[in-house]
Amino acid sequence: MAKFNSSKIFILLILSVVALITPIHSSDVERKVYIVYIGNLVETDESPSSYHFNMLQEVVDSRFLTKSLVRSYKRSFNGFAAYLTDQEQEKLAGHEKVVSIFPSTTFYPQTTRSWDFLGLAENVHRNPTAESDTIIGVIDTGIWPESESFNDEGLALLPRNGKDKLIGARYYNSQSPTVDSARDKDGHGSHTTSIAAGNYVKDASFYGIAQGIARGGVPSARIAAYKACNGDGCQTTDLLAAFDDAIADGVDIITISVGGDYPSQLENDVIAIGSLHAFQKGILVTQSAGNRGTVSSVMPWIFTVAASSTDRGIVTKVALGNGTLFTGKTVNSFSSTGTSVPVVYGKDVSSRCNELSALSCHPGCLDTDLVKGKIVLCSLFGGVKEAFRAGALGSVSSQRLFFQSPAVADESSVVPLAASALNPNDFQVVQSYFNSTKSPKLDILKSESVRNLDAPLVASFSSRGPNRILTDILKPDITAPGIEILAAFSPMAAYVKSFHPNWSPSAIKSALMTTAWKMDPTKDSLAEFSYGAGHIDPVKAVDPGLVYETFTDDYIKMFCGLGYDSAKLSKIFGVNITCSAGQHGRSKDLNYPSMTSYINTSVTFSEYFTRTVTNVGLANSTYKVTTSTSPDYNITVTPNILTFGATNEKKSFDVIISGKINNGKMVSSLLEWSDGVRKVRSPIVVYPNNL
Repeated sequence: MAKFNSSKIFILLILSVVALITPIHSSDVERKVYIVYIGNLVETDESPSSYHFNMLQEVVDSRFLTKSLVRSYKRSFNGFAAYLTDQEQEKLAGHEKVVSIFPSTTFYPQTTRSWDFLGLAENVHRNPTAESDTIIGVIDTGIWPESESFNDEGLALLPRNGKDKLIGARYYNSQSPTVDSARDKDGHGSHTTSIAAGNYVKDASFYGIAQGIARGGVPSARIAAYKACNGDGCQTTDLLAAFDDAIADGVDIITISVGGDYPSQLENDVIAIGSLHAFQKGILVTQSAGNRGTVSSVMPWIFTVAASSTDRGIVTKVALGNGTLFTGKTVNSFSSTGTSVPVVYGKDVSSRCNELSALSCHPGCLDTDLVKGKIVLCSLFGGVKEAFRAGALGSVSSQRLFFQSPAVADESSVVPLAASALNPNDFQVVQSYFNSTKSPKLDILKSESVRNLDAPLVASFSSRGPNRILTDILKPDITAPGIEILAAFSPMAAYVKSFHPNWSPSAIKSALMTTAWKMDPTKDSLAEFSYGAGHIDPVKAVDPGLVYETFTDDYIKMFCGLGYDSAKLSKIFGVNITCSAGQHGRSKDLNYPSMTSYINTSVTFSEYFTRTVTNVGLANSTYKVTTSTSPDYNITVTPNILTFGATNEKKSFDVIISGKINNGKMVSSLLEWSDGVRKVRSPIVVYPNNL
C-alpha cells in the first residue's frame, strides 16, 4: 500500500454527479459490466484468476475474450467482474459454481461539536495502546494526506503500524481510467475519515464559523484509505474490490458512507456481500442508512447508522427591508449583503425558460445582466447554484423537506454565495413582501452557530425503515451525528473495540445499540424506523453489561428458514450446508439486539421472541427486566430475572407482546434489563403489512 505523510488542514466539499457505466461494443453487440459472485474462497490447485478466465472462456466470444475480464476478487472472497453480452450473462448464470450474477451499477457517497455532545469529551477515558493499534478502513472518495487531521503527531511507534497515521491507500478505476491515485479530489472521503480517526486540530473553523478543536472519535487510530468513489459516484465493481482488499489487509473496522437507491437481496448487493465476508473475519462494517428515502443498508451483520443533529446548529438570518427577520439554514461564510440590496424573482429575470423553471432558478434560466448586484428569490434551494453561475449577489430560497414530521432536522449546506434557505411558510412571507413592496430590499447575514435545544433529531435526508428485504430486522440500527459536522461521520465501534479488542463484531454492535439514548417516539411518526435503538452513546457502550451475540451459524439458520437454497448458501459461507426439509423461520428469530415483527394483519396480534444474552460485566450479577406499558399492548418476559455467576455466561429468555394495531400504525415499545447500574435496552417493534 502506498504511504503518504500528512501536515496541513484540508476542507473540501463533495459534489456527486450521476454517471452510468459506458457499455462496450464488439462486433455490433453491446457488452455491459456484470459482477459474477462465486462465494467464499476455496483452496484449489488453480488460481482464482485462472479459474475466472476459464469460466469466461466457456461463454465469451473468443475475439473479445482478452478484453472481457475487468477484475478478479480473490483475496478475501471469490468472484469477478467482466464485460458480457446479455446472452453470455445468461449462460454464466446457469454455471454450477455461480451464486449470482448482476449488472454493475453506480452507488453514491452519502453525508467539532459532535463528540462533546455525545459525551466523548477530549479528556474521556481511553485505552491509548489498543486505540493506536486499531486500523480503520475507509471506503470512499480517497484521502487528502496533507490534511492536519492526518498528521502523525503524538502517535506511538508500534510494530504493526509504525508511527504513520495514514498507513496506506489504494485506488480503483475499473470504469474511470483517469483516476490514477488515492488522492481525494471530492472531499467526502477526507471528511468521513477525519471524524472517524482524525488527529487533534486546534482552532479549526469554517471561515470563523463553529470554531473549536476538530478531532476524530479515535484520534490515535490508524487509517487505511480505499478510493472506490469519485465525483461520478462509486462503481460497484470497485466497491467490491475495496472490500476484497480491506479484509485481506487486516483492518479492524470498515466504514462506508455509500449506498444505492434501493435495498437488494444478499446475493445482488455488493456491500452486503463484502460486509458478510468481513464479518466472517471478525471485522465490523458500519454503513450510513442512506440519503434516498428507504433504508438500503438492511443486512443484520452491518451496523446501519442514521444521521442526526447535535446541540449546535448553523443558521443564516435574512432581514427584510421592513425590519422582519427570518432564520434560514445554510453555511454562509460571506459578510452581510446590506439591507439596501434590491431583490428580484427568478421568474422575472429569465428570458430562456418557462415560468415554473424560472421560479425555481433552474440551471441555465437566469439572465446575467438582470441578476448582477441583486438577490434572487428561488422557489427551490437548488437554485442557489444557478444564482451563483449567473453572478447574483445572493439568493433566498425555500427549503425542500424530505419528511414533513414536526421533529425532523434539516441540514445547513455550504453555499458558494450569500444565501439562505427558509422554511416554506417564511419563504411565502418573503414572497408576499416582494409582491407588495415597490422597491423590495433585504439583507443576508453571515452564518452563526446557535444552540439547538431540540437535538438529537434525525435528519430529513436520512433514509428510514422499514426493512423491505428482511422485514423482521429493524433498520437503521442507531443514529449518530451527521448534520453540520466540521469534519465527518464516525465509526464509534472503533472506540469500543479499543477497550475490547477481542469482542466479536456482533458484541460491539450490541453494546452500541443497547446503551443508546432513548428517543421520544411521540416526536417522530416513524419512531424506530427513523432512529433504530436510539442515539449513540459511545462512553456507556464500553461497559454494556450484557450483549446479544450473533454468529455465522445463526445467519445460516436464518437464511435456511427464509427458504434459501442449501447449495447457494454453501458457496456463500464456504462450508457444507444442508437446510432441513420443511425448515421454516423468520428473521425475527435471529439473536438481534432489537426485536421486530412484520405482521399480516391490521387488527390484533401476539408475537413471540427468544433471545440470549452474554454477561460481559461483573461475574456475579443479577438483572431485572422492565418493559414499556400501553393500553394498546402487553409485554411478558420469562424469566424476568437473570442471575449470572461468571463472565461470558449466557442466559436465554422469551418475550411475548400482544395487542392491537391502531389505524395501521406501528407499535413502538421496549424492554430493559438492569443490574441497578447498567441498562440494557432493546426496542420492540410490531408493524402491519400496510405500513
